[in-house]
Amino acid sequence: MSGHLRRPIGRFGRSTVIACGVMALCFTCVPATAGEWQSLFDGKTLKGWDGNPDFWRVEDGAITGETTKEKPTRGNTFIIWRGGTLEDFELKVEYRIFAHNSGIQYRSFEIPGQKWVVGGYQADIDVANRFSGCCYGEKFRGMLCPRGMKTVIGPNHKFKVVGKLGDPAELAKAIKPAGQWNEYHIIARGFHFVHKINGTVMADVTDEDVEQRRRSGILAFQLHAGPPMKVQFRNIRLKRLSSGGAEATSDNRKGVSSSQSAVPTAAKAPQKKKIVFIAGPRSHGFAAHEHKAGCMLLAKAINENVPQAEAVVVTNGWPKDSSILDDAASIVVYSDGGGRHPLLGHLDEVNALMKKGVGLACIHYAVEVPKGPAGEKFLEWIGGYFETNWSVNPHWTANFRKLPEHPITNGVRPFAINDEWYYHMRFREGLEGITPILSDLPPASTLNRPDGPHSNNPHVREAVLKRKEPQHVAWAYQRPDGGRGFGFTGGHVHWNWGHND
Repeated sequence: MSGHLRRPIGRFGRSTVIACGVMALCFTCVPATAGEWQSLFDGKTLKGWDGNPDFWRVEDGAITGETTKEKPTRGNTFIIWRGGTLEDFELKVEYRIFAHNSGIQYRSFEIPGQKWVVGGYQADIDVANRFSGCCYGEKFRGMLCPRGMKTVIGPNHKFKVVGKLGDPAELAKAIKPAGQWNEYHIIARGFHFVHKINGTVMADVTDEDVEQRRRSGILAFQLHAGPPMKVQFRNIRLKRLSSGGAEATSDNRKGVSSSQSAVPTAAKAPQKKKIVFIAGPRSHGFAAHEHKAGCMLLAKAINENVPQAEAVVVTNGWPKDSSILDDAASIVVYSDGGGRHPLLGHLDEVNALMKKGVGLACIHYAVEVPKGPAGEKFLEWIGGYFETNWSVNPHWTANFRKLPEHPITNGVRPFAINDEWYYHMRFREGLEGITPILSDLPPASTLNRPDGPHSNNPHVREAVLKRKEPQHVAWAYQRPDGGRGFGFTGGHVHWNWGHND
């Protein structure tokens, strides 16, 4: 899923936080626009990068990873760029290695429960230049393209050689030896990946493994376990490409004729990102839980303001023909929840879509599902949910005095509004991967009701009345596999959609 949220989102005119939260599921939220080179490293600090400080530092104006005999790493460890995810892109990085091997991870994923451990596509680097230039799947199918080869990965998860770029030993002569700087150039369009070192194409791979291939994910650099080693990276530049390859790339590769071009330069019209709204049936009185009307309003705001997106609305719950979801970039559910949630009977189907990177947003009652399998899936998909006997659903005026710096809040001003703001949500441990978007400390009057599944409980009283913890009523979630989730607990009162923020 590629694209950007650059425009002032206030141009939506209505329901800004919601509309922008939905769009963030489909489009990468970064400051650079397609076709612009963006520097990812300031040359002085590790700002924006996240790695084990025992092994990573800045030295000689470069991100430096080093292990020693006295301080080894027990397994491969990575420094991760936290500035966003990669989809269609070009990446240029200068590197030099002094011992052992390393690599550049792209469209990759973090291993759950293991800090600074990454899997995914890797552009290989090694001091002996036996593997430099290869495409390797770290914790992700193994070797995908040896140096000098053109490969296709099939449904059996293995590569097949379909062409040759040159003799691997001859291509290695373009790579400078240990301790000298080389430039890695990685190009990813759709599921086609090209690795160049110092202008020479080393690997060309097309991933047709529909089950396991990855459309988006993180960027990271590897420090390999084993013998002591040192690797450095500098001049790290990223250019995001429009969906469909609209940004042309010059083909200055050595040893490859124009008829063998691994990267098509013809511009194609970007395919619109499809957003499917699932609206539940009416369940309350006039102007409350207006699921169909709310979805139509939000879809209209997107379709009139974002030419890269197409929003469609399905009414009365789960679609009768679920194939409408097959090509969705994101799904938005605005409906009743609990035991009537439209996703409950379709958890496996939704899970398959989530594994493909499809985004999921849930509005108001749709953030509530029963504790157990559904609750666990919601923690995986959107990072949090309304858990009975833990969360509460009072009506109150929330005052959002301070907003985080996030693409979802672009163009949004502090505001206050009365709604049925659910709070004390069940989130992932430590808010892992979650960015709170709207937060406020509810007044004590919201806990005047007796204890009940939705009304009050000892846990919420401890958090709000004793510890005075602000409560998050809208949040964004970045999944480890590159997908995204969004939750918004307001939306009971239909007239509130008329508030510009």
